[in-house]
Amino acid sequence: MIRAGAPRSITQSLTHATQCATRRPYIPTLAKAQLTSSARPSSLALAARKPSATALQRFASTHPGTAFDHIDKKREDKLGKSEIEADPDAVSIDSSVRHVFREEGVEEREKETDMLAGVKQDLKTIKDTFALTEVPREALYIGMAGVLPYLATSLSTVYLAWDINHAAMTGSGILLSGNTAELLLHILEPVQIGYGAVILSFLGAIHWGLEWAGYGGYQGYRRYAIGVVAPAIAWPTMLLPMEYALIAQFLAFNFLYFADARAAVRGWTPAWYSTYRFVLTFIVGASIVVSLIGRGQIADKIGKLPGPADRLKALRESQTENLEKEEQERRARIVSKDEEEDDDEE
Repeated sequence: MIRAGAPRSITQSLTHATQCATRRPYIPTLAKAQLTSSARPSSLALAARKPSATALQRFASTHPGTAFDHIDKKREDKLGKSEIEADPDAVSIDSSVRHVFREEGVEEREKETDMLAGVKQDLKTIKDTFALTEVPREALYIGMAGVLPYLATSLSTVYLAWDINHAAMTGSGILLSGNTAELLLHILEPVQIGYGAVILSFLGAIHWGLEWAGYGGYQGYRRYAIGVVAPAIAWPTMLLPMEYALIAQFLAFNFLYFADARAAVRGWTPAWYSTYRFVLTFIVGASIVVSLIGRGQIADKIGKLPGPADRLKALRESQTENLEKEEQERRARIVSKDEEEDDDEE
């Protein structure tokens, strides 16, 4: 009854307001026309109000009433005696709200929000950045092949370290014995450090070639300095212990990448060179980190082979010992000679 009564009362109010509006305009207008001496103002007033009043009268004559004005008593009684069935699923925040700007009974489809849109955009940006489509294929293939030996030595270091640990715990390795794995590890040490020094020297020499070609103009000593500093840092690492040598080369690769990136910004190198160098430096840097992690796991389980610095130190010590030995022999000969002369005089 509440649902049927509310629309009916609203409709009756609107109908009553419409009928009042149709009867109301003519009374003041006619009175104004009779009391006014001039015909022109009254005609203007009637002309201004007559069209709206006529439309309201026509609507009232053609629409005498609506369906809500006739109350169906039987239906009202039947609805009053019926019980309202509970439907909790149909009750929501919007179930008792009449929406003005959309059709009733039609659910508005909400646009699905892609929660990973930002992540997908970031991944697309990274993919486009490192696609290396502008890099010449020859430089890309040869450069990637050039970092494979460095990556192979790092992975071999990790495996040998794992095999040495397994042999220390169980008494035998998986594929190699502990002594064999340690020997191979010591063979890989100078290979990895030496190859890293070669790569650093090659990366520095690229700037000499660009300067000779005049790419980006002739920069003179500033560009030549990059090619000189790279090998000057790389080759002394051969004299350091293995861990210190790897850390020094890691810093050298990052420093040289920074110099190459700055050169690319200044136009001294092709635009794609900085991204190309980043990819190669990332692979080499990751290989160095992997090697350091692998060696850190077996630092107390392997012996240390003498490096170049150790050999130089041993050579210096042996030379000192030889000099002392020669001095002692010379003094012994002098003493023996003096003793012989004393014997002859007696």
